[in-house]
Amino acid sequence: MPRATRRTLAATAAALAAASSSTTMAGARLADRSRVVKARGSRRDKYGHAIEGGAYRGRLGANHDGDEGSSANAAPEVVHAPQERALRNPHRTVREQRESTLRGTAQSAVAEESEGAEREGYEAPERFSRRLSSQLTGCCYNYQSYAAADMCALYGQDCESGETPSHDSGDESCEQEGLSFIGISFSVNTASGNPYSYQLCDQFPMENIIDRNYDYVMSMDEDGWLVGGGYKSFDYSGKMPYIDSSHTELLRIGSLDANKGGTTIDQVYEAMNSVSFAPFSVFPEYVKGGGGHHSGDNDGDGGVPSGDATLVVSIVDEYGDDDSYSGYESFLDSLFSAMYSVSAGSCMDDHDTDPHVSMSRGMKFKSSYHAQQYAYNANLEVAVWQAMYPKGVPIGSSGYASFPAGSGSSNKQYVGYGNLYFFFDRANITKAFRPNRDLSDTESYYATLYMSSDTSGYYSDTTSIGFDYAGSGSGDGDSDYEHNPYSWKATNAMHDMTDGWDLPPNCNQEGETFFGIPLSRKSDSNLQSSSTFQNQFNFENIVDRNYTYITSFGTNHGWLVGEAIGNSAGSIVDKDTAHIPLFYTGTTNPDMGGMSLANLIKVGKRIDFGTLYVKPAFVFIDDSGHIKLQFEMDPNSALAYLYDNLCKELGIAWNYDTPYNKEGVYTNCAMHAAGDRAKYGCGPEGSGVGGFCPQMTVAYSPRFHSEDAAAAYLDSCNNYVDYWRSLYPSGVAVGTNDFCSEGGCLGLFLNRYDLFNVFKPDLGGSWVEYGESTMPPTMSPAPTWTGGCDEPHNFHLDRCFRKRTRPKASAVVWDSLGAVGQFTLFLLVFMSVTLAVSVFLARARKRRWKGESYLAFLMRDAQRKSKKKKKKLKRRKVKGNRDLEEAMLGDDEKSRKSSRSSRSRSKSRSRSKSRSRREEGEEDAKSSRSSKSAKSSRSRSKSRSRSKSRTRSKDKDQEDDPAPRQQLV
Repeated sequence: MPRATRRTLAATAAALAAASSSTTMAGARLADRSRVVKARGSRRDKYGHAIEGGAYRGRLGANHDGDEGSSANAAPEVVHAPQERALRNPHRTVREQRESTLRGTAQSAVAEESEGAEREGYEAPERFSRRLSSQLTGCCYNYQSYAAADMCALYGQDCESGETPSHDSGDESCEQEGLSFIGISFSVNTASGNPYSYQLCDQFPMENIIDRNYDYVMSMDEDGWLVGGGYKSFDYSGKMPYIDSSHTELLRIGSLDANKGGTTIDQVYEAMNSVSFAPFSVFPEYVKGGGGHHSGDNDGDGGVPSGDATLVVSIVDEYGDDDSYSGYESFLDSLFSAMYSVSAGSCMDDHDTDPHVSMSRGMKFKSSYHAQQYAYNANLEVAVWQAMYPKGVPIGSSGYASFPAGSGSSNKQYVGYGNLYFFFDRANITKAFRPNRDLSDTESYYATLYMSSDTSGYYSDTTSIGFDYAGSGSGDGDSDYEHNPYSWKATNAMHDMTDGWDLPPNCNQEGETFFGIPLSRKSDSNLQSSSTFQNQFNFENIVDRNYTYITSFGTNHGWLVGEAIGNSAGSIVDKDTAHIPLFYTGTTNPDMGGMSLANLIKVGKRIDFGTLYVKPAFVFIDDSGHIKLQFEMDPNSALAYLYDNLCKELGIAWNYDTPYNKEGVYTNCAMHAAGDRAKYGCGPEGSGVGGFCPQMTVAYSPRFHSEDAAAAYLDSCNNYVDYWRSLYPSGVAVGTNDFCSEGGCLGLFLNRYDLFNVFKPDLGGSWVEYGESTMPPTMSPAPTWTGGCDEPHNFHLDRCFRKRTRPKASAVVWDSLGAVGQFTLFLLVFMSVTLAVSVFLARARKRRWKGESYLAFLMRDAQRKSKKKKKKLKRRKVKGNRDLEEAMLGDDEKSRKSSRSSRSRSKSRSRSKSRSRREEGEEDAKSSRSSKSAKSSRSRSKSRSRSKSRTRSKDKDQEDDPAPRQQLV
């Protein structure tokens, strides 16, 4: 066929496809040519024409996603071998490499022109209602032959030098630091906090010194307030739903691995049980701010500084008669001696810790004025406590608790006052150690003062602060500052979660809620409460469980892909929270500028997106010192198009771009602009000014043995990433057989810890996935595939789900009985069956033939009963005929027949009497045995005569009653 003819046919086919696109359904998708690509080994035919991807759509001239002028129609340049060698040149910058390859072609110029046209022209809301389900499968084709190290260079990251915060312990024999300690707990259980928090402190209402309503505070790290009761799962702020972990350390035990210089738990218990101590009184000093500043979010940009909030306390020294040392000093001396006697490790501190209570980290205030106001109000509360307890107070409670948490009611014990606790980690108390005596009368009075008395007088009398709380600001000296919300930028979406957010305009509360891809799974080293959302990636291969390279972590969190129970570093034992955050929606409190959770779900259900494919690129350590797994940023993938749609529908109004969605609900607290697009994201195909950069955080602030150890760790991780890249050259849609079986689902997270709602691609429905349980689809659009509910693609929609899973009436009745009713019915059936079996066995033992089996007797007995039933039916039938014959006779015949029968009966009686008199003599001569038989025969004859007389009297009564006259017709 001539080439011109082929071109004419191709143009005709393209025109027909464009003409038919207006009449096809929204769920229609382009032809999947992945098998052709796999067979040919290329995405282009022998003439160099694209057969798949963005270049193919651009060649056809069809706009399948409904967004004219989009960069998706620009044909991406496929990187060939010569360009690969150029990009691998380490002496060229990423910008030069990008300009020489991706931007240095005619096709890239066309793409730039189309992007300019989009910026200049107006895009109607109906235009950007994209049909993302029409996207082809797969992603990330341009860099399939690149290794993880090469991808790291392309993204401008350092994966080789190992220049990270390293191990800085002064004791070389301590190979691993740890966070376990002995201390005093200030945990409280409040109505606004986590319901599982301990109530171990009745003396200090810690919730009075925190700003839960965000009157002064703008944002904090993902943990939020560490005191005051913790957080609920559905808190508006989206903070981690931890229990209250407020405490003060007395002695840092450190690592629990004896092979690396640590001390085992058994050694700690043995030492503490050998030490005797009296109840210690605690005196509150003041609340201070500052410190921290571990985040690089605001380096050099004049933004809001971040810091920590701390309650400083002191242990009251009490001296006995002629004592040179206080009771607390004597206790510390005895404790160190006991720890050394049990061969405590070198990682234990050789001095006590300055008593303090960490309240919050990474905290940012709205302004320096707000920081001062918070410090004043918090310290005014501390002044009230000082007035209530002028000489300190023993900490404790009159309630009950189980240690460790969740150990059950069998381990519940009275809390008491003056206890010391062993903390495996900040949120996990494993054992309580009681003092050697009860409280004195004075100590008992103050210990129960707040809970048992009216303390309003102390609050009304305390109107000023009588101590110096200088330094309780934000840690930025005396400089004045104020948060400027209009300095917000789109790159704030790539945020350090160990620091507070910089909020956009009209947003009064932070939030950690986001759309993302769940990647967590169960494994032997994780908590059993972890859920399995994918089985394509085993992240255990990129973590250092044996601490070969890593010594400790800069936060209380260890490996975010699931921390092991009993880990020697003493990190918080979290379940696997692996995920890829895609779009941060902010707070779910509408009164503070956010969007409610229900409205977020409504908008998510209407977004039509294709199957989400992801592809690992490399493991690196970011500027904040966190280990992250970077995924490829493909601006033409379904994940990128989904990000574009989320920005268009839920992004904040910014730079003259406003969001639009059919629900008419919006938020001011999203961390993404309405005009942001995936093409502005990170990587060689992005401009680096947007918020799209798919990453997964592996761990926060790890500390390595050395730079060489850090480099070796990264090299080991990226070797395994190379295996993933070879295994999934075009990416993979993650999922399992039980969760998102077709792969590529989107999740709505309440926080990093809790996945709440899941959305299937192609408008396939949604369901609630929370707390290790799955609920059926809640609310979804009408079927989007032809064929209605008979089409398998529509099975998960609400309408089809209810139709196909309609419960049977018997099942409904059975469920309505409840557990008690079901058990009662079962017991009744069981008793009936056992009674029937018992009756049968008793009958069989009595009537069974010799040598006959129970089964044979059962068959014979059943046949005999059936024969008896047949005889009874025959008798009833004959009796009915006699009655009919008698009814058909006349009255005269009846009287004659009755008189003849009476005469015959009288004659028979006279004959029987004479015969009996003749036989009397013979009967006298017989033996006593025959007399007995005669008596029995006479008794039988008497019974027969009585029965006959009753019959005759009955017949006579029937004769007296006039019978109705009947005729035989």
